[in-house]
Amino acid sequence: MAVRSKSSGAWLNEHVNDHYVHLAQKEGYRARAAYKLLEINEKDNLIKPGAVVADLGSAPGSWSQVAAKLAGQQGKVFALDILPMASLSGVDFVQGDFREASVLAQFEELLGKRALDLVICDMAPNISGNAVSDQAKSFYLAELALDFAVQHLKNNGDFLVKVFQGAGLNEYQAVMKSAFARVLIRKPKASRNRSNEVYLLGRGKR
Repeated sequence: MAVRSKSSGAWLNEHVNDHYVHLAQKEGYRARAAYKLLEINEKDNLIKPGAVVADLGSAPGSWSQVAAKLAGQQGKVFALDILPMASLSGVDFVQGDFREASVLAQFEELLGKRALDLVICDMAPNISGNAVSDQAKSFYLAELALDFAVQHLKNNGDFLVKVFQGAGLNEYQAVMKSAFARVLIRKPKASRNRSNEVYLLGRGKR
């Protein structure tokens, strides 16, 4: 019989007793992460009816659920992830590795000529346990997402991305500030206190 480590046992206990996990189950969201986007949206009014949104790193789909609901029938959400994602009304999904040019080209073909109102990205790399390597992988994904946002957002569009505090954060913020009129930091209540994740919000693509 496999023996759980103390850390995995603590995580399981935290998960079972997590307010947002229970709330997600009650309200039909696929993951507790939905409440991070809902809280940021409530504060910053990102997703308006009719919005066209790209969700990078979308599986299992809770951010796409939120975005599709807020954008409404006149809006559209385009989602991409390396993992499979069950279908959602109002969401067009491509499964593939965002780092591969062929997958990105397929996603861009799906977008057509649409200019996006918002790009959201809750991606994180597979954690190896090597903090330096994991941090570098995280910012590599964030850089790809920023490059995609700059290319596909309409003028004055917005970009929300998860990053991790530590090496590379200041440099990444500086690049974002060159691309957007304002760059804000958000740490929603649904983000666990022990997590060093934060969300950067670029407003008003230049």
